Amino acid sequence: MTTEPERLPFFVYGTLRPGEGNHARTLRGRTAAEEPAHIRGALLYDGPGYPYATAGPADAVVHGDLVRPRDGEYDEVRAVLDRLEGHVPGARGNLYERVRTDAVLADGRTVRAWVYLAAAPLAARLRATATPLTGGEWRGGTRAEHRPTPPGPGRRHGHPPHPG
Repeated sequence: MTTEPERLPFFVYGTLRPGEGNHARTLRGRTAAEEPAHIRGALLYDGPGYPYATAGPADAVVHGDLVRPRDGEYDEVRAVLDRLEGHVPGARGNLYERVRTDAVLADGRTVRAWVYLAAAPLAARLRATATPLTGGEWRGGTRAEHRPTPPGPGRRHGHPPHPG
């Protein structure tokens, strides 16, 4: 497993948020802290069962949670999240890109974090065919079956094809 130098927390905005299906399957019991936060400069789009975030105008806001994996589980959590999000560091053709962002906590503190944003081809389709969610918040109340489990060997990613 490749280890990256920055062990940043993760800003999550969809099914990885506490109370959602993928949080229960991938993060529960593996985090040291979870707290409400938001990021600026991103737009949120609803998808089939889960949302997509893209880069957006500076005044756009996406609401979610800052999740800090436990130290001893950090590399495994990052690997699981990368698989779930269809992200291979440095690869072409990712569904999502894991990028650094500034997450703003409820008390106003800013924390550097990873966020998964739709990769360029998907982001372009969303901008052309979809409407951003008003208020930048997604609460799907999803059940685990709404999003496929992390991919196994030989599968490209765990997402159904994007409509449109």
